Amino acid sequence: MATDKTAYWLDIANEDLEVAEDLFKTKRWLYVAFMCHQVIEKTLKAYWCAVRDDEPPYVHNHRRLAEGCGLYDKMNDEQRRFLGMINNMNIEARYPDYKTGIARSLSDQKSREIIDKTKQMQQWIIQEFLPETKPSSSSETTSE
Repeated sequence: MATDKTAYWLDIANEDLEVAEDLFKTKRWLYVAFMCHQVIEKTLKAYWCAVRDDEPPYVHNHRRLAEGCGLYDKMNDEQRRFLGMINNMNIEARYPDYKTGIARSLSDQKSREIIDKTKQMQQWIIQEFLPETKPSSSSETTSE
């Protein structure tokens, strides 16, 4: 049930993911994490537009977005932990000490992990609202 608004949010989320990959190549870990935050936020807003008739709120809190569109209850514990962690990577308007603290916690390995988990979470969210991305049912196969 994808709409134009859903497609809009997914397009910019995918662009942000490309930017995260580019930033990874230049070892800008803090901004890799921030862009991954943006990917998840925008993918949640795409989901919101796919399942609700109203606009997603102007918030950056992933949990609020996921709860507001009914997705949070579908998440497993690992997904919820990742959502909480990546939510903290919203550095856009943070004070320098906060940014420095986050930057110190990031490395090549940690940033690669964040990108990979962001991709997994994004794909899972998309699969929740786009039927064509779900695996085909086993009803097409016959047992002998």
